[in-house]
Amino acid sequence: MDVNLELNSGVARVTISRPDVLNALDSAAQQELEEIWQRIERDPDVRVVVLTGDGERAFCTGADIKAGSSSGLDYWAHPLPKGFGGLPLRETLNVPVIARVNGYALGGGLELMLGCDIAIACYEATFGLPEPRVGRMPLDGGMTLLTRQIPYRHAMGMLLTGRHVKATEAFEMGLVNEVVPRADLDVAVERWVGEILSCAPLSLRAIKAFVRSTQGMSPSAAQGMRLPALVTALESEDALEGVLAFKEHRKPVWKGR
Repeated sequence: MDVNLELNSGVARVTISRPDVLNALDSAAQQELEEIWQRIERDPDVRVVVLTGDGERAFCTGADIKAGSSSGLDYWAHPLPKGFGGLPLRETLNVPVIARVNGYALGGGLELMLGCDIAIACYEATFGLPEPRVGRMPLDGGMTLLTRQIPYRHAMGMLLTGRHVKATEAFEMGLVNEVVPRADLDVAVERWVGEILSCAPLSLRAIKAFVRSTQGMSPSAAQGMRLPALVTALESEDALEGVLAFKEHRKPVWKGR
């Protein structure tokens, strides 16, 4: 298996395990990731996902060019409808996803990270969309998401040069949430996981679904949306439990229903 999935206590840990090619994905690994996202979507017990790469050199360096032979136009003619690795443009995965960026996040690897909700990086991490330097383009989420997630000039500065950005600069431009020493990376990720697990799972699913569904709308139009996920969360047992726990000065016990 090129992609490993570990499920434990509501946490799904997804690890790209191709360190010999800096965790670049070939078609088989892309399919494995797609199957994993589908499995997570079907599992109501999953409350948060942590996505990372195996080893200390790379989170993911995009497509395994050595494994492919199609031209750029042929590649574009057979697009990945949900983005690179099935995540950046995915609209049905409503649990929070944390990127644990342990090294290079380049090309499709950065597109994968753009599909996550939170990104925690070590100081050695490097980010970039180098496709134009080899006559290609970031077709699988990079061009559509980067300008939506960080300020325009920062985004275009990366897109139009293909340059690599170090972790500290990525933090300054809002590309990642936190940068820590490599030795502290897992501690930082687990802190974020713990904070997510302290929240009502149906509330988080509803928040993510709402944010994704209303992007591009005016605030007034978005405010009027009555998504089923919001109704489910507001009518849930957990909605009552949260208020009761607050009144009783205790931690809530979430049931996800």
